Amino acid sequence: MRVDVWSDVVCPWCYVGKARFEKALNAFGHRDEIEVVFRSFELDPDRRGDRGETVLSMLSEKYGMTEDQARAADTRVAGLARAEGLGFDSNRPVGNTFDIHRVIHLGLQKGLQRELITAVNEAYFAQARQVFDRDVITEVAAGAGLDAGAVGEVLDGDAYADAVRQDELLARELGISGVPFFVFDMALGVSGAQPIETFTSALNQAWADRG
Repeated sequence: MRVDVWSDVVCPWCYVGKARFEKALNAFGHRDEIEVVFRSFELDPDRRGDRGETVLSMLSEKYGMTEDQARAADTRVAGLARAEGLGFDSNRPVGNTFDIHRVIHLGLQKGLQRELITAVNEAYFAQARQVFDRDVITEVAAGAGLDAGAVGEVLDGDAYADAVRQDELLARELGISGVPFFVFDMALGVSGAQPIETFTSALNQAWADRG
């Protein structure tokens, strides 16, 4: 059985949702027979990163929040992340994630996609690193097991650009407008960072429906 997960690496709900889903999957009796594929979804495809902008300033600008309101909103998500044993730093930078998604497709091809996304999540959310920088994402990807030279070749060209766009096209065709979104065997959808029990139920139902 396959689970396709649409997500963006800068989405805190995707960060929490991935952790909860993986806890459900690790406890699932048929976990060794489940293939998980992470699909690209850009929350803000038009963004062009400003090295001085942080998530808090972006929230203030995008949603008209005061600084205190932005910090309170991020703090709420931080509490959920920490409850799952995840690190969380509110001083995260912002930027365009298209190139990171291309590298993630390289990770998929090399069989290291989960390890790569976990490493990017750790660098971004827990350490507030500038993962939009070529050198940083290359270092993070190499730490996850990818060849640094291969990562550089992807970043210097347009490899996997079509794969990212195809993921996003399929998301639109499926009516996915927000992430995280989990699709079990292209038959059952679960939206959002649901409780572990919800993911457990979805795994059980999808497995039974294979029939």
